[in-house]
Amino acid sequence: MCAQKGIEASKAGKWELTLTRYKGNPLIIPLEDNWWESEQTFNPGVMTVGDQVHILYRAIGRDYVSRLGYARSRNGLRIDERSREPVYQHRLPTSNLLQMMSPSGGGFVGSEDPRVVVIGDTVYMTYTLYDGYNIRVAINSISLEDFLGKEWRWGRPHVISPEGEKHKNWMLFPKKFEGKFAILHSLSPRVQIAFVEDFEGVVIRSKFDGGYGMGRRERWDAVIRGAAAPPIETKDGWLLLYHGSPVREIGGYRLGAMLLDLVDPTTVIGRHNTPLLVPEEWYEWCGFKPGVIYATGAVVLKGRLLVYYGASDSYVCLAEIGLDELLSNITRK
Repeated sequence: MCAQKGIEASKAGKWELTLTRYKGNPLIIPLEDNWWESEQTFNPGVMTVGDQVHILYRAIGRDYVSRLGYARSRNGLRIDERSREPVYQHRLPTSNLLQMMSPSGGGFVGSEDPRVVVIGDTVYMTYTLYDGYNIRVAINSISLEDFLGKEWRWGRPHVISPEGEKHKNWMLFPKKFEGKFAILHSLSPRVQIAFVEDFEGVVIRSKFDGGYGMGRRERWDAVIRGAAAPPIETKDGWLLLYHGSPVREIGGYRLGAMLLDLVDPTTVIGRHNTPLLVPEEWYEWCGFKPGVIYATGAVVLKGRLLVYYGASDSYVCLAEIGLDELLSNITRK
């Protein structure tokens, strides 16, 4: 039945330009014999060093705790290495584990949906922290040397969103602006970025209004769900992928692209008119959350934009497009 939904979705509309799915999808699937990732593997953060792609992916196992696993690809397409143990877990008080209230994406507590950037010789990761009560955003870092050496000596995490408020989809730009980190924390009702010198004691008050934004556009992205992968610097502007939905399909996710000004990234200077990815394939419908595509990582390799995404909250998948082809099809304001 879930496969039939995908077939129906593929017939719903033909778009002027779309990403091409990798024929080897899904790249990463749950491993039944590995307790911490036996149920779901999805929503990956990615980074490149040379031509190799490093992946941190969200995993849920038999205890329903979200942890992060590691995988590596020599060419961005095929997985060549995968950790047998989790490489990151936000430690929570025992009371949280004993008094779990409700699940978030299948997990009851833990570290969710990493977004990864490299700035200088440090790897920075923003992620959703769910403690059983609050959904907040945290940030942590590790030296690039330790990351590449698989010495998982992470620093002390900083929780940067307010307690008692639900926030997701925050991420860092992969460079500093006048010596300050730039944290993208909302696209609705406008692009909002916080500039900070460090993360100690930082709490960002975001004005996300619940989903409607960008002028309440009556189109595929009338409901703005949030930024996807960290912005990518291009000759034309900061390329930002984001998730949206039509009003009449409030439960679905589609992936789009916009351009932000290189100097003032709070300014939108262009947008692709149609979605780049719509759930169609079996792995996007036959999972924990059918019909959801959730892109949390993107890199450019040899002129191609590789987009890594979670499919139906169950698998890690890949889709790609020529970077110049995409940029030339973005309508400038």
